[in-house]
Amino acid sequence: MARSGLAAAARVAHWADAALRPGPGGASPDGKGTLSDATAERAARDLGLTVAQVRADWDTARLAGLVEVHGDSARPGWRLRAWDRDDSAVLRGWVALFDAWSLAHPEPEQHTHGAVSDVVSALPQVLSFLQLSAGPVPVEQLLDLLEQRVTELRTERCEIPYGPRPEPLPDAPPAEDTPLAPLLDWALHALASVGALTCGDGQATLTPLGSWAVWVKLEQICVAAQSPAGNIEQAAEDMLRGCAQLRPNAARDEYRAWLAARPVGSAVTELLGAARGDDALLRGLAFEALRVVGAPAEPDVRAVADEPTLRPYALLWLAEHDGIDPEDAHEVLTREEATWLWVDTAAAVADHGEAPMLVRHLESAVQPTVPMLLEEVRAVGHPRTVQVLVALAAAHPDPALAKAVRRAAFQVHTGGN
Repeated sequence: MARSGLAAAARVAHWADAALRPGPGGASPDGKGTLSDATAERAARDLGLTVAQVRADWDTARLAGLVEVHGDSARPGWRLRAWDRDDSAVLRGWVALFDAWSLAHPEPEQHTHGAVSDVVSALPQVLSFLQLSAGPVPVEQLLDLLEQRVTELRTERCEIPYGPRPEPLPDAPPAEDTPLAPLLDWALHALASVGALTCGDGQATLTPLGSWAVWVKLEQICVAAQSPAGNIEQAAEDMLRGCAQLRPNAARDEYRAWLAARPVGSAVTELLGAARGDDALLRGLAFEALRVVGAPAEPDVRAVADEPTLRPYALLWLAEHDGIDPEDAHEVLTREEATWLWVDTAAAVADHGEAPMLVRHLESAVQPTVPMLLEEVRAVGHPRTVQVLVALAAAHPDPALAKAVRRAAFQVHTGGN
């Protein structure tokens, strides 16, 4: 079913792979990998489709990871390369499309962003009910459930107005006043467009593929709830702290379960928010969790690559996403960026690790000698430089080296040379 559902998208993606030269020549310069008018018309002629069909299939290919967008260019994704030989790659592509259902069908323009966001957040419970019902469910019953869940979400956020309320903008009702029936209709049609359910005669029914996807996500949530870590209900920052002491595989399992319980967009936003905090350990862990998210996180990660605090992490993430071996990904960083990352990682070790780990961290510096490292660390301007150098001096067993590090820390602190 996944293969047949994505067949049209794969056809357009294969056409683009064969017919277009590498690079941005066939794309519009909008940073989204949108087909240019000329390319869409050429594809329509070659494939015997309308331009609208080509654009719809191309959008599906992007959401399913058959096509990967990098800046203003697009290229075949690994799932397209594995299309004919790997059923699991096809299935993963469909799951990526299922996760992106709210992007697959334009949302109603007349509704507030807050109301749409509430419905997207509430839909997992609606889908769970459909899955447990194992058959057609009246839309009216789903609407009652949606309204209850949205009310719960707003109550949990304590959306109680204090003081005088501002006048709403013309034609822009508050989110809590927005009728949910049209938004439920939009959600059901969007899910139908990706093959997760069918709608008709006032009822909705999960397809076998949709039922399987919901069951898998429910299973992930149940496993996480029963695990010793059990961080699924936590905010991103607390979840990451809970995963800090786990082994890498166990931590990735926690990330997957946490992500399965949330819309991917809000989860990525929350992880990046945690990465912007003062705790360098959480910054690194947040990007590890974003590696589990994969392609759906790329636009947001690319967008933060200009933020100095996140730039080295974002560049490494993007390099690995582009297929560069993780061991070679550091080569995309400038010397200054690599030094900043060294200090940031050292801050995480100083705050959460043991002294020997901080001493061993010296070996990961790009500078060949300690004096060169100290010189460049002083120049890079990381806010934790002094604390890192003081901790390193206290931990290092070589008295002469420790003295040099302490001197560097003092010079950074006083602004001297």
